[in-house]
Amino acid sequence: MSEAMILACPHCHRKNRLPAERLAAGPTCGACKQPLFSGLPVQVGQADFANHANGDLPVVIDFWAPWCGPCRQFAPVFEQAAAELEPRAQLLKINTEDQPELAARYAIRSIPTLMIVRRGQELARLAGALPPAQFRQWVDQHLP
Repeated sequence: MSEAMILACPHCHRKNRLPAERLAAGPTCGACKQPLFSGLPVQVGQADFANHANGDLPVVIDFWAPWCGPCRQFAPVFEQAAAELEPRAQLLKINTEDQPELAARYAIRSIPTLMIVRRGQELARLAGALPPAQFRQWVDQHLP
């Protein structure tokens, strides 16, 4: 049996302990019984962020704002990547207008800003939107 991993549910944001070999087996949340992988980016706020970012599964974060043209242009690329990258990583979206505390904590100076975090540690950061192939290459390069 492999090591257990801690990951947050995209629906109720509760932490789940799951054997690593079960990641690709369509696991469900122990609390809400919803799938742990939805194939879509998860919108999170201050209250739920820590459960996702401090887990064992890497999270790829898109810091964005509704008024940002490049953010809106990049949104479909990020959404498509969620289905492709799960269960290797979970993709989160943080609206900097609604979550200024998180934007300040991570010193977000321009948007979109992309970040990869695992176990609370920032692994990589990139400012600006990318085309699909370049985004996947950047993520693959920085995922553990």
